Amino acid sequence: MGSDKDMNVMQPASDVLTDMGVEHEVHVMSAHRNPEAVSSFARAARDNGFGAIICGAGKAAHLAGAVAALTTIPVIGVPIAAGALKGIDALYATVQMPTGIPVATVAIDSAANAAYLAASILSLHDEAVAGRLATYRQSWTS
Repeated sequence: MGSDKDMNVMQPASDVLTDMGVEHEVHVMSAHRNPEAVSSFARAARDNGFGAIICGAGKAAHLAGAVAALTTIPVIGVPIAAGALKGIDALYATVQMPTGIPVATVAIDSAANAAYLAASILSLHDEAVAGRLATYRQSWTS
């Protein structure tokens, strides 16, 4: 996430990933204030075993796009409501990416959905996660 102030919005993503049994890390790094850290993290993500990256940021919200430009693993952006535009600016900044540098984008402040999307991606190669997702979805009809 771009700022430690974003943790209250992003915490549901960590909670969902924990519930799904997905090992994960939480980092605070700004595309604007810590570009070297963002670059190092994104470039090494595949070698470090990451299967997807969830990025949450508000206002200018360039974090997800900056990460996506530096890695070929799936990047999921969570626009965070902040400032006068209440997240609309972050939504546009996250979703309007150039061809070839995609960022999957969820609704404003929808960190839990970002985690469910990440789990869905990971479930393609992880039967345990696939089973937990299926159980979760089946619980809706129980």
